[in-house]
Amino acid sequence: MADQRAVGGWKRRTLIRRAGLVAGAAAVLPAVGASSSARAGGDPDELFRAGRFAEADQGYAGILRTDPTNAHATARRGYIALLSNRFGESESFLGRAVELAPDDQFARQLLADCYVRQDQFARAVPVLRAQGNEPYARQLEAVTGTPYQVHGADATRLPFVAMDPMPLVEASVSGGAPKRFMYDTGATSLSLSMEAAEEAGLRAVSTGRGQAGGQTVTMYFGVLDSFRLGDIELRNFPVHWADIDKPTQLGDPQPAGVIGTHIFYHFLTTLDYANQALVLRRKTATQLDSFRHEASLAGVTPLPLWLAGDHFPFTLGRVNGHGPRVVCMDTGGAAGNCLAMTEATARRLRVRVDYDRPIAVNRIPAYPCYPEEARLGTGVANGAYSVARTSPAAYERLGFDPVANFTHAFFKPYTITFDFSGMRFYLSRPA
Repeated sequence: MADQRAVGGWKRRTLIRRAGLVAGAAAVLPAVGASSSARAGGDPDELFRAGRFAEADQGYAGILRTDPTNAHATARRGYIALLSNRFGESESFLGRAVELAPDDQFARQLLADCYVRQDQFARAVPVLRAQGNEPYARQLEAVTGTPYQVHGADATRLPFVAMDPMPLVEASVSGGAPKRFMYDTGATSLSLSMEAAEEAGLRAVSTGRGQAGGQTVTMYFGVLDSFRLGDIELRNFPVHWADIDKPTQLGDPQPAGVIGTHIFYHFLTTLDYANQALVLRRKTATQLDSFRHEASLAGVTPLPLWLAGDHFPFTLGRVNGHGPRVVCMDTGGAAGNCLAMTEATARRLRVRVDYDRPIAVNRIPAYPCYPEEARLGTGVANGAYSVARTSPAAYERLGFDPVANFTHAFFKPYTITFDFSGMRFYLSRPA
């Protein structure tokens, strides 16, 4: 059975003694401060790029009052609603945007994502086909019955079997022996190794080309019948696999796969770095209310959580005193660093960059850098090793401008929880 004492949340004594909080088309990164038009509240596109989503939404609403057939404003209102999982509102605006501008492939992509997040795969399939994403459409079409069925306990705790270079937990594929899996909020659903997929007898319903580890690989798409995570079993959901290595300690065997955000948003998910465990709770009203109540009693005030690019979580943070600004939380970013950002952003934030030691991150040229302070709520890292890339990452090509990505090394002293129902993100530091 699940360790209910560990699963239930923070220990009350720890909460009282020490609690922290946090929240949760390629774009050229602007200067750190919002533009004059954004400060004046006049240009909703500038407000959107600056991550001031509520103000941008008001601006787009104003445009639509005088120009109700403005496809751009309509799509942006749908995008903003989708960032916070307001599905009914998002569907309405994005569906209307596709009607107004049938060639807007990004609006179609957002609409498909809106359906996928609700496990409404049959509705997503024709949208994906119209967008030209046949491999993904065929995969979702192959999922018959209810996807992402949750069986077993109400909650479970999976101890880490390793912490570095990335946390590893044990899970079982199709009733097989437990194997080691990474988790990564920069990944989509469940990504398997070729060996794990073959051992489970998985059949590819489609193939395609994709990016992984900075290289183009052949991706195989299928449907998994069973994935057991401790006392919880997840059934009937899309998975993919490819022949690519995952980061490991020297001499350690390759992980059997990577657990991604699509699995996490089906639960109230806690990545308990401080106590080295992954905790999953069903999103029942009782468990959500209990968790939020304990957080409130402890004085832990959450910040917003946004989800974009179908799997990247975002929140609010500060770098070198600048902010709060939107930041990404791709926990599987390059091993060993606390933050990642573009080299241009590092210059604007006055982050010290070591140009004498060029490196590469996923085959992108980069340099070590050392922010004086990186902060998510009361979670702080000072002078921590980070990286400055010479070109944007995927999470920086979503139409708004995250100033940095907070990754594995930053979170190691903390316990973090993603509430994808209330779209809130929590961080605490055990005593």
